[in-house]
Amino acid sequence: MILADDALLFREGLARVLRDDGIEVAGQAGDVASLFRLVRTDPPDVAVLDIRMPPTHTTEGLDAARRLRAEHPGVGVLVLSQFLEPHYALRLVEDAPRGSGYLLKDRVVELRDVTEAVRRVAAGELVVDPSVVAELVGRRRVRDPLDQLSPREREVLALLAEGRSNQAIGERLFLSPKTVEAHVRGIFTRLSLLPAPDDNRRVLAVLAWLRS
Repeated sequence: MILADDALLFREGLARVLRDDGIEVAGQAGDVASLFRLVRTDPPDVAVLDIRMPPTHTTEGLDAARRLRAEHPGVGVLVLSQFLEPHYALRLVEDAPRGSGYLLKDRVVELRDVTEAVRRVAAGELVVDPSVVAELVGRRRVRDPLDQLSPREREVLALLAEGRSNQAIGERLFLSPKTVEAHVRGIFTRLSLLPAPDDNRRVLAVLAWLRS
C-alpha cells in the first residue's frame, strides 16, 4: 500500500502501525503529485490518503481519490479525515462503491479499526466510518423512502452502510446467519432492488440509505 499525508509525524506513525500488523507500506507521499508518481511506478493494492492535502488543504485528497479510481480502478482508496464530513463520504461512495473507504483520523487510535479498514478496502469492500453513518442516520428525513423498513432492518442496513459482512452483522446484533440473510433479502425487496449479484444490491441499498 501507499500512504499519502503531508503531516510527516502522523504519516510515519501510521506507517509503523500498519507494518507492525503485517501490512506492507511500499511508499509514502507528502503531496498529490508524489502520490501519483508512486502509483504509476508500482500500483499498490490500496492508497491511504488524507482528505486535506497541499497546496490549499481543502479537498485535494478527495479529488485525488476520485482521480485514482478513474485512472487506476484496481487501486483501492481509503480516505482519512480529521473532521466529520458526511457529504464527502457520500461523494466518494457514489463514485467508487467498491474498494473504497472513508475513515475518521480519530479511528487511528483504535489500531484494529484502521488495519481492518485497509484490508477490507484491499479486498474490494466498502468501508464507511460508523460516526459518518450515525450522523446520516440521525438527520431528519422528509418523505423518507426507507420508512417501510422495520426497526431491525434499519439496524441491519446501517451496518451494511459501514461495509459489514453478514457474519459481522450477525455477531453485532446477536442474530443467526440465516436471520441476517432474511433481513437483507427483505431490505432488497422493500427497496425494489431487482435480482442481481448480491454485492451490487448491497451497494445500491447502502447508497439509498446514505442519500435519504
